Formats: sequence, structure tokens, C-alpha cells
Amino acid sequence: MEAPFERLLDRIGAAPAAIVTDTFVPGAVRVGNRRGVPVCILSALGATMFSVHYRFDRLPTASGGSADMTGTSTTPQLPHVTDDPCLMENYIPGLKSIRLADLEPTHSDKIRLDKILEAYPYVRKAQCVIFTSFYELESNAIDFLRQELPCPVFAVGPCIPFLALQENQADSEEEKGYMTWLDTQPASSVLYVSLGSFLSVSPAQMDEIAIGLAQSKVRFLWVLRDACGRVQGLACGGGSDGVVVPWCDQLKVLCHPSIGGFITHCGMNSTLEALYAGVPMLTLPIAFDQPINSRRIVDEWKVGYSLKEKARADGVIGREEIAETVKRLMDCGDGEGTRRRASLLKEASRAAVEVGGSSDRDMTSFINYISQFKN
Repeated sequence: MEAPFERLLDRIGAAPAAIVTDTFVPGAVRVGNRRGVPVCILSALGATMFSVHYRFDRLPTASGGSADMTGTSTTPQLPHVTDDPCLMENYIPGLKSIRLADLEPTHSDKIRLDKILEAYPYVRKAQCVIFTSFYELESNAIDFLRQELPCPVFAVGPCIPFLALQENQADSEEEKGYMTWLDTQPASSVLYVSLGSFLSVSPAQMDEIAIGLAQSKVRFLWVLRDACGRVQGLACGGGSDGVVVPWCDQLKVLCHPSIGGFITHCGMNSTLEALYAGVPMLTLPIAFDQPINSRRIVDEWKVGYSLKEKARADGVIGREEIAETVKRLMDCGDGEGTRRRASLLKEASRAAVEVGGSSDRDMTSFINYISQFKN
């Protein structure tokens, strides 16, 4: 997109005050550097995953050396991560619970690794980095990056559409349907299930989730794009009290008082929304940053349980394990502290964006910083 982006800037005429770009669009950094326009990297990944990518050169490779971060190698070395329980804190300070094995399977894929190795050298050529997370959630990684990066780091999250929560009117008949159903359910009694809109689980795993939900006898709202009748029938059969919909307003659902848990793939946006809502999670990560987010949810923040680690040899989590873990999550009280810790992180996430909070201060600092580049 580099050439068309540059043509767009030519048509605009006046130079922009700044360019805000995703980490994985390094061409925008090159354009900004050529034109003397400050570039701000906006990371959709958390600071923890960002720090792993940024310091890939510290991680061991299959050849015993370290990963190539020059961005020019035609044969980059893959970090040696397969089944490695070694904690990443041995290589990158502050990553307490993350394991090298959590980089599987994405980071053993040469195509994806090439994209990472291409993008991150350009982070060093940007004028600042912005995270959609907030300081209290990832203080170790943010502190580390503030020492490592040659430019300022701002955490301005949680960057989620929380202002939309003030809109009480349902936007469609479909939304009225599931929101009305939620209104009739007891507090904290409904499990929300959504495994993302891009990556998804296998058909065999989908069936096991459906049957496991039915066996758990827990109320649920499942968002399932292109939901086939068979899956819906498996989940809602046997007297189960559940609803399957193709789409929903996720943040509005998570903040509904009837929601008591969330089965999630652990994408960063979904993780931030669940934390903002104070909802405990069952984690079923698939790839990229999801296993690392899952590790933090379960082992560091302790606001959920892992489904992935209950997988059989074929990689599928069975219906019995799903049903058992679902009931454990929905039955969890202050005895395990899961809901209490989720509530504390809910308070922290909301305090961060209040006037004087950490994200509010960082947003003000960012505006002041980028304003100094104006001609």
C-alpha cells in the first residue's frame, strides 16, 4: 500500500501533522520518514506481545543462535519454541508467565515470521508507539519498552467503544431479540461464547463445544457466524437454555448484568472488553498473540481458566472437559477469587481512562508530544 498511500498524500497537498499506522504497515513509516512527517505506531497487539516481537533477537533459535531482526535476511531463523516450557523471562525481563512454547504455532510459520521481521525494524524509525492497552494491565512490558525503544511509549487504553454503552436503544430487531432474552436471565447466569471473526476452531472442536455446553446445563449466548443447524441443534438440544446468533454488540453483551463468563479466543480487543466488563474468561487461544494473552489471563491476572490445556492428543478438547470447566467458571465465587480479581481489573481499566488516570495522562502527553512537530 506504500505507493497508493503516497499518491493520496500528494493529492491532499498540505502535509499531515502526523501519520498513525499499524505496526505491520512499515511502508507508512518509510513514507513519513521521506516526507519529514512524524509517524506514530499504533499497536493492536498488547505491549507484552509487542515486546516479544521487538526483542526476537534475544530468543534462542533452532540453530542455537538468536532470531534475525535485521529485516533483510532471506532465510530468517525461527525461534526454537516447540514444546519448550522455558519461561521467556530468561530472555526478556518482565515476561513472568510467558513460555517459549506459547509462540506456537504462528511463530514457526516462515511467512508470518517474515512479516514480523520486516515490520519491527521500522518501529525504531517511528516517532512514538501507542498501545490500546493500559499501564496497570501491562506495566512490566510497558516499562521494558520505555527503556528499550528510542522513542516515547504511550498506553491510552482500553481502546474499546465504551461510549456506545450510553446508547440504550437497540439498533435492530435482531439486537432487541438477544438483549430482551438477556434481560430475563438471572444475574451472572449466562455464559457468552465467541471465538472471533477471523480465526476459528475445527468442525470437530465446534461439535465438542456445542455438546459440552448442552451437558453443562448452563445458560449461554453463542455468537457463531454462518451457524449451521447441526451445531445449533447440538448446543440447544436436551433442554439447554441457550441462544445462538450470527452477530451481536459484544461490549454491550459483556456489560449486561446477566453475563457471568466468556469463552474467548483471547484476541486483544476481546480481552480488553472482558476486563472492562469485569467478566471471568475461559480461554481457547488459536494463534498469534492469543496464547500469550491466554497465559496472562490464567496465570498472571488469574481472571479465568484454560480450556486449551485440556486438549487430547489430537488437539481437540472433549465435551466432558468443556462441560466441567464451564460449570467451574460459572459456579466460581469468592473462594477462588476469580470474580473478585476480575472486578478489580474492571475498576482499574475504568480508572485508567478517567480524568487523571494513567491513560488520560498518556493521551495528554501524546498530544503535547506530537504537537511539537508542527511547522
